[in-house]
Amino acid sequence: MLNLPHMLRTPDELSIKVGHGYDIHRLVEGRKLILGGIEIPFQKGPDAHSDGDVLVHALIDAILGAAGKGDIGKHFPNTPKYKNADSMKLLDYVMQLVAEREWKVTNIDATIIAEKPKLGKFVAKMKENIAKTVGIEASMVNIKAATNEGLDAIGEGRAIAAHAVVIIQLVPRSRHPFQLS
Repeated sequence: MLNLPHMLRTPDELSIKVGHGYDIHRLVEGRKLILGGIEIPFQKGPDAHSDGDVLVHALIDAILGAAGKGDIGKHFPNTPKYKNADSMKLLDYVMQLVAEREWKVTNIDATIIAEKPKLGKFVAKMKENIAKTVGIEASMVNIKAATNEGLDAIGEGRAIAAHAVVIIQLVPRSRHPFQLS
């Protein structure tokens, strides 16, 4: 057995943590397609309880996971309170939650997977929206758009998904971007 007294012994002693999130929704007629808090012109949108923003949902799960705070379903269950909820407001709540424990998101890398629509021209605005809500520079947010090369429900245009990876860092209250009461 190793006896390394210099090693960190508890998760709270870590100054950096990493989280991963994933979300997928079926695409249906008659729903708006919201990604990164912006409406994307398209004839289909996610079949979801909230606004179905897969990018923000994956990001929320990644942040909650890194902070050891469960997942999106734990904090925002499918109840009338969250019916058609604005995912950017849910993200803002999550940022307040992790800030209470002095954590700050320092980097985001996300991938949206959809056969259609093409998303390249919307990525800059998504980055801007997410960076503003999370409290970091847009240069610390990376969003990629990929297809599934015609494979499975995503490739057939019947679904949309996103993955997100975040790094959170312990930041003393005096230097935290969120003012806590």
